[in-house]
Amino acid sequence: MVDRLANSEANTRRISIVENCFGAAGQPLTIPGRVLIGEGVLTKLCRKKPKARQFFLFNDILVYGNIVIQKKKYNKQHIIPLEDVTIDSIQDEGDLRNGWLIKTPTKSFAVYAATATEKSEWMNHINKCVSDLLSKSGKTPSNEHAAVWVPDSEATVCMRCQKAKFTPVNRRHHCRKCGFVVCGPCSEKRFLLPSQSSKPVRICDFCYDLLSTGEMTTCQSTRSDSYSQSPKSSLNDVSDDDDDEDSSD
Repeated sequence: MVDRLANSEANTRRISIVENCFGAAGQPLTIPGRVLIGEGVLTKLCRKKPKARQFFLFNDILVYGNIVIQKKKYNKQHIIPLEDVTIDSIQDEGDLRNGWLIKTPTKSFAVYAATATEKSEWMNHINKCVSDLLSKSGKTPSNEHAAVWVPDSEATVCMRCQKAKFTPVNRRHHCRKCGFVVCGPCSEKRFLLPSQSSKPVRICDFCYDLLSTGEMTTCQSTRSDSYSQSPKSSLNDVSDDDDDEDSSD
């Protein structure tokens, strides 16, 4: 089906409409062989609060952006290569229902659909696209992914020292390796994480010690175990300028 649609006029027209909705600030999306599989509004769990975002699934990339005028204008375009994507379902909790994680080496975050059916359709289509891409390229699925940030609201005190209370003066920071919300003194060190930045980034003392001794797997699994017990989560370390709070650390 995808191969038949690749060169169709209808597909070209649909992709052109998406390009126009992002305007000059967006990246060109029309390339040979690219097919727009589907689109829709998902709730993206951001650092401060959940926010509606427009998502577009192509056969090779996932694109999303801020909604300015529904179906007419979007901004802050983000493009995620599907070859790098793995997804995991997450449990319902309170008002956050029908969600899953989108994980890549540079960015990981949670999204929520309006219904269980919509969630199932999104996850099935994403998995199919990823499977097809990996099959064609001969690559293996990525086993490395960035940490999912714990939302600010989940931590009133530093998640490492368990002592420092957050105030307008004592700011929250996020460890780029584990995603925990930590205080300044517990995250003064920097470490180079090549998949996330070309420069050393802020990490907590706990992760710094593990990374310095080569125990990177232990550091990553610590965060994953914590996440499995609490499906509420936010962004990874890369500043995500689709959310005005996400550029801060």
